[in-house]
Amino acid sequence: MMMGVFRYLVVVCVLLVSGAPPRAAAAESILVIESYHAEFPWDAGYKEALQATLGKKYQLEFFQMDTKRLPKAQHAAMADKAWRRFQALRPALVVLGDDAALKLLAQRLGTTTVPVVYLGINNNPRKYFDASVIKNITGVLERPALKRNIVFVSGILPKAKRALVLFDTDVTSQVVLRETFDGKHRQSINGVSVELKLVDRWEQWQTEVLNAKKNYDVIFIGLYQAVHDASGKSVNTSDEAVRWTSDKAPVPVFCFWDFSVGADKAIGGLVLYGKEQGRAAADLALRILSGTAPETIYPVTADRGRFLFSRKQLQRFHITLPAEIAAEANYTD
Repeated sequence: MMMGVFRYLVVVCVLLVSGAPPRAAAAESILVIESYHAEFPWDAGYKEALQATLGKKYQLEFFQMDTKRLPKAQHAAMADKAWRRFQALRPALVVLGDDAALKLLAQRLGTTTVPVVYLGINNNPRKYFDASVIKNITGVLERPALKRNIVFVSGILPKAKRALVLFDTDVTSQVVLRETFDGKHRQSINGVSVELKLVDRWEQWQTEVLNAKKNYDVIFIGLYQAVHDASGKSVNTSDEAVRWTSDKAPVPVFCFWDFSVGADKAIGGLVLYGKEQGRAAADLALRILSGTAPETIYPVTADRGRFLFSRKQLQRFHITLPAEIAAEANYTD
Protein backbone atom coordinates (compact mmCIF):
# COMPACT_ATOMS: atom_id res chain seq x y z
CA MET A 1 0.00 0.00 0.00
CA MET A 2 2.70 2.48 1.05
CA MET A 3 4.78 1.56 -2.02
CA GLY A 4 1.81 2.32 -4.32
CA VAL A 5 1.27 5.73 -2.73
CA PHE A 6 5.00 6.48 -3.01
CA ARG A 7 5.00 5.65 -6.75
CA TYR A 8 1.93 7.88 -7.30
CA LEU A 9 3.65 10.79 -5.55
CA VAL A 10 6.79 10.31 -7.64
CA VAL A 11 4.75 10.51 -10.86
CA VAL A 12 2.96 13.66 -9.64
CA CYS A 13 6.27 15.32 -8.71
CA VAL A 14 7.77 14.53 -12.12
CA LEU A 15 4.78 16.11 -13.88
CA LEU A 16 4.97 19.21 -11.70
CA VAL A 17 8.69 19.65 -12.30
CA SER A 18 8.30 19.25 -16.05
CA GLY A 19 5.48 21.78 -16.13
CA ALA A 20 2.96 19.14 -17.30
CA PRO A 21 2.83 17.96 -20.87
CA PRO A 22 2.46 20.99 -23.20
CA ARG A 23 0.88 19.06 -26.05
CA ALA A 24 -2.48 18.76 -24.29
CA ALA A 25 -2.85 22.55 -24.03
CA ALA A 26 -1.54 23.15 -27.55
CA ALA A 27 -4.03 20.72 -29.04
CA GLU A 28 -6.83 22.93 -27.71
CA SER A 29 -5.41 26.17 -29.12
CA ILE A 30 -6.22 28.06 -32.33
CA LEU A 31 -3.86 30.77 -33.50
CA VAL A 32 -5.46 33.71 -35.31
CA ILE A 33 -2.92 35.77 -37.24
CA GLU A 34 -4.36 39.16 -38.14
CA SER A 35 -2.98 41.15 -41.05
CA TYR A 36 -4.06 44.30 -39.25
CA HIS A 37 -4.65 45.43 -35.65
CA ALA A 38 -7.15 44.94 -32.83
CA GLU A 39 -8.55 48.49 -33.09
CA PHE A 40 -9.57 47.96 -36.72
CA PRO A 41 -13.37 47.34 -36.69
CA TRP A 42 -13.04 44.76 -39.49
CA ASP A 43 -10.75 42.65 -37.30
CA ALA A 44 -12.98 43.15 -34.27
CA GLY A 45 -15.96 41.89 -36.27
CA TYR A 46 -14.47 38.65 -37.53
CA LYS A 47 -12.73 37.96 -34.21
CA GLU A 48 -16.03 38.29 -32.36
CA ALA A 49 -17.59 35.71 -34.68
CA LEU A 50 -14.61 33.36 -34.34
CA GLN A 51 -14.71 33.64 -30.56
CA ALA A 52 -18.46 33.02 -30.42
CA THR A 53 -18.21 29.77 -32.41
CA LEU A 54 -14.75 28.38 -31.64
CA GLY A 55 -14.14 29.86 -28.19
CA LYS A 56 -16.53 27.43 -26.56
CA LYS A 57 -14.08 24.57 -27.06
CA TYR A 58 -10.73 26.09 -28.07
CA GLN A 59 -8.42 28.71 -26.65
CA LEU A 60 -8.03 31.42 -29.28
CA GLU A 61 -4.65 33.17 -29.40
CA PHE A 62 -4.25 36.35 -31.47
CA PHE A 63 -1.23 37.82 -33.21
CA GLN A 64 -1.47 41.21 -34.92
CA MET A 65 0.84 41.89 -37.85
CA ASP A 66 -0.30 45.55 -37.95
CA THR A 67 0.43 45.92 -41.67
CA LYS A 68 -1.98 48.85 -42.11
CA ARG A 69 0.00 51.09 -39.78
CA LEU A 70 3.55 49.80 -40.03
CA PRO A 71 5.77 50.69 -43.01
CA LYS A 72 5.93 48.02 -45.70
CA ALA A 73 9.63 47.50 -44.93
CA GLN A 74 8.62 46.02 -41.55
CA HIS A 75 5.95 43.59 -42.80
CA ALA A 76 8.34 40.69 -43.42
CA ALA A 77 9.71 41.02 -39.89
CA MET A 78 6.17 40.87 -38.48
CA ALA A 79 5.56 37.72 -40.50
CA ASP A 80 8.68 36.21 -38.95
CA LYS A 81 7.33 37.04 -35.48
CA ALA A 82 4.02 35.43 -36.36
CA TRP A 83 5.85 32.31 -37.53
CA ARG A 84 7.79 32.11 -34.28
CA ARG A 85 4.53 32.46 -32.34
CA PHE A 86 3.11 29.56 -34.36
CA GLN A 87 6.15 27.40 -33.66
CA ALA A 88 5.98 28.13 -29.93
CA LEU A 89 2.24 27.50 -29.63
CA ARG A 90 1.86 24.48 -31.93
CA PRO A 91 -1.89 25.08 -32.36
CA ALA A 92 -4.52 22.68 -33.62
CA LEU A 93 -5.43 25.12 -36.39
CA VAL A 94 -4.41 28.53 -37.75
CA VAL A 95 -6.74 31.26 -38.99
CA LEU A 96 -5.18 33.85 -41.32
CA GLY A 97 -7.03 37.15 -41.47
CA ASP A 98 -6.83 38.97 -44.83
CA ASP A 99 -4.46 39.05 -47.80
CA ALA A 100 -1.25 40.21 -46.12
CA ALA A 101 -1.19 37.27 -43.68
CA LEU A 102 -1.87 34.72 -46.41
CA LYS A 103 0.65 36.30 -48.76
CA LEU A 104 3.43 36.34 -46.16
CA LEU A 105 2.79 33.05 -44.36
CA ALA A 106 1.09 30.57 -46.71
CA GLN A 107 4.33 29.06 -48.00
CA ARG A 108 5.76 28.42 -44.53
CA LEU A 109 2.53 27.14 -43.04
CA GLY A 110 2.11 24.93 -46.09
CA THR A 111 5.20 22.96 -45.06
CA THR A 112 3.44 21.84 -41.85
CA THR A 113 0.57 19.46 -41.18
CA VAL A 114 -1.38 22.04 -39.20
CA PRO A 115 -4.63 22.98 -41.01
CA VAL A 116 -5.04 26.63 -42.02
CA VAL A 117 -8.24 28.58 -42.70
CA TYR A 118 -7.97 32.02 -44.27
CA LEU A 119 -10.61 34.75 -44.41
CA GLY A 120 -11.02 38.14 -46.03
CA ILE A 121 -9.04 37.23 -49.16
CA ASN A 122 -9.64 39.58 -52.08
CA ASN A 123 -7.02 38.13 -54.38
CA ASN A 124 -7.11 34.72 -56.00
CA PRO A 125 -5.56 32.48 -53.30
CA ARG A 126 -3.50 30.77 -56.02
CA LYS A 127 -1.50 33.99 -56.22
CA TYR A 128 -0.18 33.14 -52.76
CA PHE A 129 0.26 29.35 -52.82
CA ASP A 130 -0.06 26.37 -55.13
CA ALA A 131 -3.08 24.36 -53.95
CA SER A 132 -1.89 21.33 -55.93
CA VAL A 133 1.19 21.21 -53.69
CA ILE A 134 -0.01 22.74 -50.42
CA LYS A 135 -2.94 20.68 -49.17
CA ASN A 136 -3.58 22.03 -45.67
CA ILE A 137 -5.01 25.47 -46.54
CA THR A 138 -8.54 26.55 -47.48
CA GLY A 139 -10.79 29.41 -46.52
CA VAL A 140 -13.17 32.28 -47.17
CA LEU A 141 -13.02 34.77 -50.02
CA GLU A 142 -14.01 38.42 -49.68
CA ARG A 143 -15.71 39.94 -52.70
CA PRO A 144 -16.74 43.58 -52.09
CA ALA A 145 -19.70 44.67 -54.19
CA LEU A 146 -17.88 47.67 -55.62
CA LYS A 147 -19.46 47.76 -59.05
CA ARG A 148 -22.89 46.76 -57.73
CA ASN A 149 -22.65 49.64 -55.25
CA ILE A 150 -21.92 52.11 -58.02
CA VAL A 151 -24.87 50.79 -60.04
CA PHE A 152 -27.13 51.07 -56.99
CA VAL A 153 -26.09 54.66 -56.27
CA SER A 154 -26.57 55.65 -59.91
CA GLY A 155 -30.16 54.47 -59.49
CA ILE A 156 -30.96 56.63 -56.45
CA LEU A 157 -28.88 59.59 -57.69
CA PRO A 158 -29.61 59.63 -61.44
CA LYS A 159 -27.87 62.99 -61.87
CA ALA A 160 -24.59 61.56 -60.53
CA LYS A 161 -22.53 60.89 -63.65
CA ARG A 162 -19.01 61.27 -62.23
CA ALA A 163 -17.69 59.24 -59.29
CA LEU A 164 -14.44 59.26 -57.33
CA VAL A 165 -13.41 56.01 -55.62
CA LEU A 166 -10.75 56.52 -52.93
CA PHE A 167 -8.56 53.73 -51.51
CA ASP A 168 -5.26 53.60 -49.67
CA THR A 169 -2.30 51.83 -51.31
CA ASP A 170 -2.21 48.67 -49.17
CA VAL A 171 -2.28 45.07 -50.46
CA THR A 172 -6.08 44.81 -50.59
CA SER A 173 -6.39 48.09 -52.47
CA GLN A 174 -3.89 46.93 -55.07
CA VAL A 175 -5.90 43.73 -55.51
CA VAL A 176 -9.13 45.72 -55.91
CA LEU A 177 -7.50 47.77 -58.67
CA ARG A 178 -6.24 44.66 -60.46
CA GLU A 179 -9.10 42.22 -59.93
CA THR A 180 -12.25 44.37 -59.69
CA PHE A 181 -11.27 47.25 -61.92
CA ASP A 182 -9.15 45.20 -64.33
CA GLY A 183 -6.13 47.39 -63.59
CA LYS A 184 -7.92 50.46 -64.96
CA HIS A 185 -8.07 53.68 -62.96
CA ARG A 186 -10.84 55.05 -65.18
CA GLN A 187 -13.88 53.29 -66.60
CA SER A 188 -17.62 53.67 -67.18
CA ILE A 189 -20.05 51.71 -64.98
CA ASN A 190 -23.77 51.91 -65.71
CA GLY A 191 -23.33 55.28 -67.35
CA VAL A 192 -21.19 56.67 -64.53
CA SER A 193 -17.65 57.83 -65.27
CA VAL A 194 -15.63 56.29 -62.42
CA GLU A 195 -12.10 57.24 -61.40
CA LEU A 196 -10.25 55.05 -58.88
CA LYS A 197 -7.41 56.70 -56.98
CA LEU A 198 -5.02 54.92 -54.61
CA VAL A 199 -3.68 57.44 -52.10
CA ASP A 200 -1.01 56.88 -49.46
CA ARG A 201 -0.62 60.40 -48.03
CA TRP A 202 -3.23 62.08 -45.84
CA GLU A 203 -2.53 65.48 -47.37
CA GLN A 204 -3.33 64.17 -50.85
CA TRP A 205 -6.48 62.45 -49.56
CA GLN A 206 -7.67 65.75 -48.09
CA THR A 207 -7.01 67.60 -51.34
CA GLU A 208 -8.97 65.04 -53.33
CA VAL A 209 -11.97 65.36 -51.01
CA LEU A 210 -11.96 69.16 -50.74
CA ASN A 211 -11.74 69.58 -54.53
CA ALA A 212 -14.19 66.78 -55.35
CA LYS A 213 -17.08 68.97 -56.49
CA LYS A 214 -15.04 70.31 -59.41
CA ASN A 215 -14.83 66.89 -61.06
CA TYR A 216 -17.22 64.50 -59.30
CA ASP A 217 -20.85 64.16 -58.20
CA VAL A 218 -20.30 61.44 -55.60
CA ILE A 219 -17.45 59.85 -53.61
CA PHE A 220 -17.06 56.17 -52.74
CA ILE A 221 -14.66 55.66 -49.85
CA GLY A 222 -12.89 52.32 -49.76
CA LEU A 223 -10.02 51.39 -47.44
CA TYR A 224 -8.17 54.20 -45.70
CA GLN A 225 -6.44 52.53 -42.76
CA ALA A 226 -3.01 52.62 -44.44
CA VAL A 227 -3.08 56.36 -45.16
CA HIS A 228 -0.24 58.18 -43.38
CA ASP A 229 0.64 61.80 -42.81
CA ALA A 230 3.86 63.46 -43.97
CA SER A 231 5.72 62.16 -40.90
CA GLY A 232 4.69 58.57 -41.68
CA LYS A 233 2.16 58.35 -38.83
CA SER A 234 -1.16 56.56 -39.39
CA VAL A 235 -4.13 58.91 -39.23
CA ASN A 236 -6.72 56.22 -38.57
CA THR A 237 -6.50 55.11 -34.96
CA SER A 238 -10.09 56.31 -34.48
CA ASP A 239 -11.42 56.34 -38.07
CA GLU A 240 -10.27 59.92 -38.51
CA ALA A 241 -10.14 59.63 -42.30
CA VAL A 242 -13.76 58.60 -42.84
CA ARG A 243 -15.08 61.08 -40.27
CA TRP A 244 -13.08 63.94 -41.77
CA THR A 245 -14.11 62.91 -45.29
CA SER A 246 -17.79 62.84 -44.35
CA ASP A 247 -17.57 66.22 -42.64
CA LYS A 248 -15.67 68.01 -45.40
CA ALA A 249 -16.97 66.33 -48.57
CA PRO A 250 -19.01 68.68 -50.78
CA VAL A 251 -20.76 65.68 -52.39
CA PRO A 252 -22.44 62.54 -50.97
CA VAL A 253 -20.07 59.88 -49.62
CA PHE A 254 -20.88 56.17 -49.93
CA CYS A 255 -18.77 53.15 -48.91
CA PHE A 256 -18.17 49.40 -49.28
CA TRP A 257 -17.62 48.15 -45.69
CA ASP A 258 -19.85 48.34 -42.61
CA PHE A 259 -17.24 50.04 -40.41
CA SER A 260 -17.33 53.15 -42.62
CA VAL A 261 -21.07 53.79 -42.11
CA GLY A 262 -22.36 56.09 -39.37
CA ALA A 263 -24.02 59.34 -38.38
CA ASP A 264 -20.63 61.06 -38.61
CA LYS A 265 -19.25 58.78 -41.32
CA ALA A 266 -20.39 57.68 -44.78
CA ILE A 267 -24.01 57.37 -45.94
CA GLY A 268 -23.66 53.62 -46.44
CA GLY A 269 -24.40 51.28 -49.31
CA LEU A 270 -24.21 47.59 -50.12
CA VAL A 271 -21.53 46.71 -47.59
CA LEU A 272 -19.56 43.73 -46.32
CA TYR A 273 -19.40 42.74 -42.63
CA GLY A 274 -16.34 41.35 -40.86
CA LYS A 275 -18.62 39.16 -38.73
CA GLU A 276 -19.83 37.28 -41.80
CA GLN A 277 -16.24 36.44 -42.73
CA GLY A 278 -15.61 35.22 -39.19
CA ARG A 279 -18.71 33.03 -39.13
CA ALA A 280 -17.86 31.41 -42.45
CA ALA A 281 -14.25 30.78 -41.38
CA ALA A 282 -15.38 29.33 -38.04
CA ASP A 283 -17.71 26.91 -39.82
CA LEU A 284 -14.84 25.68 -42.01
CA ALA A 285 -12.57 25.36 -38.96
CA LEU A 286 -15.12 23.17 -37.15
CA ARG A 287 -15.44 20.90 -40.17
CA ILE A 288 -11.67 20.49 -40.33
CA LEU A 289 -11.29 19.97 -36.58
CA SER A 290 -13.98 17.28 -36.83
CA GLY A 291 -11.88 15.35 -39.34
CA THR A 292 -12.55 16.79 -42.80
CA ALA A 293 -9.33 17.30 -44.79
CA PRO A 294 -8.77 20.95 -45.84
CA GLU A 295 -7.89 19.88 -49.39
CA THR A 296 -11.44 18.52 -49.83
CA ILE A 297 -13.03 21.87 -48.92
CA TYR A 298 -13.28 24.30 -51.82
CA PRO A 299 -12.90 27.99 -50.85
CA VAL A 300 -16.22 29.67 -50.08
CA THR A 301 -17.46 33.21 -50.58
CA ALA A 302 -19.12 34.69 -47.52
CA ASP A 303 -22.07 37.10 -47.58
CA ARG A 304 -21.87 39.25 -50.74
CA GLY A 305 -23.16 42.37 -49.08
CA ARG A 306 -26.16 43.85 -47.29
CA PHE A 307 -27.63 47.34 -47.27
CA LEU A 308 -26.55 49.48 -44.32
CA PHE A 309 -27.20 53.22 -44.01
CA SER A 310 -27.04 56.21 -41.70
CA ARG A 311 -30.41 57.99 -41.52
CA LYS A 312 -28.67 61.23 -40.56
CA GLN A 313 -26.42 61.14 -43.62
CA LEU A 314 -29.32 60.24 -45.92
CA GLN A 315 -31.23 63.25 -44.61
CA ARG A 316 -28.20 65.51 -44.92
CA PHE A 317 -28.06 64.93 -48.68
CA HIS A 318 -31.85 64.65 -49.12
CA ILE A 319 -31.63 61.07 -50.37
CA THR A 320 -34.73 58.87 -50.36
CA LEU A 321 -34.15 55.14 -50.69
CA PRO A 322 -36.46 53.03 -52.85
CA ALA A 323 -39.12 51.39 -50.66
CA GLU A 324 -37.90 47.86 -51.35
CA ILE A 325 -34.34 48.72 -50.28
CA ALA A 326 -35.42 50.80 -47.27
CA ALA A 327 -37.47 47.84 -46.02
CA GLU A 328 -34.59 45.36 -46.06
CA ALA A 329 -31.81 47.74 -45.01
CA ASN A 330 -30.20 48.06 -41.59
CA TYR A 331 -29.42 51.46 -40.06
CA THR A 332 -26.70 52.73 -37.76
CA ASP A 333 -28.88 55.54 -36.35
